[in-house]
Amino acid sequence: MTDTQIYLITWTTYGTWLPGDARGWKNRTSGWEPARPQLEAWCHKQMTTPAVLLNRVHRSTVEQACRAHCSHRGWEFYAVAARSNHVHVVVGADVLGKTVRDQFKAWCTRALRTQSNPLIRDRTWTRAGDIEIIRESDLEQVTLYLTVAQDRKGRDEMGERDAG
Repeated sequence: MTDTQIYLITWTTYGTWLPGDARGWKNRTSGWEPARPQLEAWCHKQMTTPAVLLNRVHRSTVEQACRAHCSHRGWEFYAVAARSNHVHVVVGADVLGKTVRDQFKAWCTRALRTQSNPLIRDRTWTRAGDIEIIRESDLEQVTLYLTVAQDRKGRDEMGERDAG
């Protein structure tokens, strides 16, 4: 692949959005599915470790790792928003979105494990994640959503006050 694509990549932390979730969930083969409480309960029982929630330091580490990886690869960085239970990145790259997503997750995991107070878990992220191709005409709206709209609540998902 040689053409640059603009991607909105989203992935969640381990255990925070299980199949069957009340918010709905994405089935790898059939797409978006409605809530299925029994499935969610079964998946919760199958978890091998507690769910992972990112605190303020973790989120900052993840955002820095995404920026650093874009610089390392020569990808166009547009925006990143790490929340307590998920991460969004908007990036322009000349490789497949799956490759970009998997490399971000690997770099973020390494960064979390090597920070001064490391987050070391068997699984930090859920399998896969969403990859959307963004039209250049939608880029401003998508980056505004990531950088402004998600912070309008005034608090992150853990109830901590977001720092500007």
